[in-house]
Amino acid sequence: MKLMFKTAAVVATVLLPTFAIADAGHDHGGARAYGEPGDSKKPARTVEIVMKETDDGKMLFEPNSISASKGEQIRFVLKNEGQLDHEFMLATRAENDKHAIAMQKNPDMEHDDPNGRRIAPGKTEEIVWKFSKSGDFNFACLIPGHRESGMDGSVAVK
Repeated sequence: MKLMFKTAAVVATVLLPTFAIADAGHDHGGARAYGEPGDSKKPARTVEIVMKETDDGKMLFEPNSISASKGEQIRFVLKNEGQLDHEFMLATRAENDKHAIAMQKNPDMEHDDPNGRRIAPGKTEEIVWKFSKSGDFNFACLIPGHRESGMDGSVAVK
């Protein structure tokens, strides 16, 4: 009986971090608090987001805030003009805060989600997103140190 409890404790210890990381913003489809994946075949407003580092060591998005209307679909064109990998993760502030903790534990986590991408220097990616709900939402680069250095933005949906 003791062996069974010890085995269960070991399994729980090993699997618990896996569940925490899997829950950190990696829902690969469907509606979320901040909207839903868009349809690339439907009209969308294009918003270009440039990611880069500055000479004084800051990392940033240009622009770092946008507004949208409820029901609007946006085609984000994500350009990494920096020298480092960057990412764009669109979520609620709370979800990105939680995901940032998971990234601290696993900084090489790759993203190719409907709401986020990791982008190599000199590369461009796209995300089409429909803002089906009103609110204030967040986009951030969750690679450790990047968000803290300025790669944090907002989307206001009215």
